[in-house]
Amino acid sequence: MDKNIIEKYEKWKNDPYFDKKTQEELIAIDGNEKEIEDRFFQDLAFGTGGLRGVIGAGTNRMNIYTIRKAAQGLADYIKSHGDTAAARGVVIAHDCRHFSREFTLEAASVLAGNHIKTYIFDDLRPTPELSFALRELEAIAGIVVTASHNPPEYNGFKVYWEDGAQVATETAEAIMESINQVEEMSQIKQMPQKEAIEKELQEILGKEMDKKYMDAVLGQSLRKDGIQRMADGFKVVYTPLHGTGTYLVPEVLRRAGFKQVITEPKQSVPDPDFSTVKSPNPEEKEAFTLAIQLAEKEKADLIIGTDPDGDRVGALVKDHEGNYQVLTGNQTGALLVEYILRSRQELESLPSNSLIVKTIVTSEMGTKIAENYGVDVENTLTGFKYIGDRIKYYEEKGSKTFLMGWEESYGYLVGTYARDKDAIVAALLIAEMAAVYALEGKTLYDALLQLYQEYGTYRETLKSITLKGKDGMERITTIMNHLRSEAPNHLGKDSIETIEDYKKMPGFPSSNVIKLMMNREEWVCLRPSGTEPKLKIYAAAKGVSIQKTDEKLQQWVEEIEKMIARI
Repeated sequence: MDKNIIEKYEKWKNDPYFDKKTQEELIAIDGNEKEIEDRFFQDLAFGTGGLRGVIGAGTNRMNIYTIRKAAQGLADYIKSHGDTAAARGVVIAHDCRHFSREFTLEAASVLAGNHIKTYIFDDLRPTPELSFALRELEAIAGIVVTASHNPPEYNGFKVYWEDGAQVATETAEAIMESINQVEEMSQIKQMPQKEAIEKELQEILGKEMDKKYMDAVLGQSLRKDGIQRMADGFKVVYTPLHGTGTYLVPEVLRRAGFKQVITEPKQSVPDPDFSTVKSPNPEEKEAFTLAIQLAEKEKADLIIGTDPDGDRVGALVKDHEGNYQVLTGNQTGALLVEYILRSRQELESLPSNSLIVKTIVTSEMGTKIAENYGVDVENTLTGFKYIGDRIKYYEEKGSKTFLMGWEESYGYLVGTYARDKDAIVAALLIAEMAAVYALEGKTLYDALLQLYQEYGTYRETLKSITLKGKDGMERITTIMNHLRSEAPNHLGKDSIETIEDYKKMPGFPSSNVIKLMMNREEWVCLRPSGTEPKLKIYAAAKGVSIQKTDEKLQQWVEEIEKMIARI
């Protein structure tokens, strides 16, 4: 085992700076070289979602010490921008996960110790409210303690900058450099919460900020008349999957005019173990088992679910047989694009310079719809921070008006009051859209089939290959390097026309992504996850029927998997 790994392990195990519980946890793995290596072979690094990892003792784990180090690095970076930046303060929010409150208070104590004011919420709040509050308070930065929809053993530390978006690549690298310069943890500055409050270095946020945020969300509604006309007869079942949405989504829907909002009771209780689901992920139908049972009992028109930190949303709608079907992130996004642009056109509120922004792994169906309305679409790398960056760019330039940003992984933002994906506004607009279509005698399933008929059958799939630990990281690097040097020229019977390597793609930050293009609308894309030990294989195709298009996608993914197995 590497000498550096052993030295780190021994220091954590024996240095009195680390608490007894931490050291007992490390003593318990003494002699287990693979476990020690996995915990200490690296420091947690910033990915698309900042720091994220398994909770536990070690430099490659989430714990109070990695939080302190990250907070000190962030404090040093903020102070490098001068006293004015430090005086603006940092907003911190957290979800319901294990140690989320403890990690929040640790980060706040470090920032206060560096004479940087913090604003912390009185309880858990959704991630997009952090983005909104940061902008509302004109703070210099923000932190969300969350691991989004990861399994219960994970937590994370997402950093936002003054525009309200997650830190962009250059800023993230600069913060990471500051974090890496914190070599001796015992030198990290901290201030107890009581002292910080007395010195006006900490302020608690509560209902007043919630109201301002909900007002901003409700301001994105387009068809209040449609909601009012369907209010009595339209039923929505909602599940927060034990997360932060429980406090705001039902309230927003009721304030919008929905009178029959039924919340799944068991999953409305915040629970760090997410005990009623295998995974608290609205991308997976299994997470909606209890909500479907409730919806069938209540004869609900729509099911909506949000992930633990309230930034991703999933929806289920009835098909022609009366069964609830999960809409994919791409399908929901395409429906929202059509609904928003159609409504704005009818209401004569569609700016001539309108812009929609999506990621490179998101379906081209939304692009096709937007083009039909004369609306520009731009692509970004995966990660909503890149969409937030485009909002900032065009606000400063003034040449385009941002309407909506979306990504295939169930993330949407409508409006510019926040700079991160927002499941609360998406839940509102999905429900509103479904109610308006119901007035026309259609379900969202009908509306989707209508889009297929008009624009073509766009279908997508995602396959993730889990490769854990140091060996897994090396394996992913080997696979990506091989594909760069020996990329295939066909998948099955389909020729690959071009290969887009985003390590050197003009107009994009360098990123470890390869996209094999059959044509503009059909492709396979490979990228390592920025938040989990996974290699992700995305595929998109367009056809004349659902079955044949899905078969083509399956063939492409199988070809890629066989190729990877040979590497």
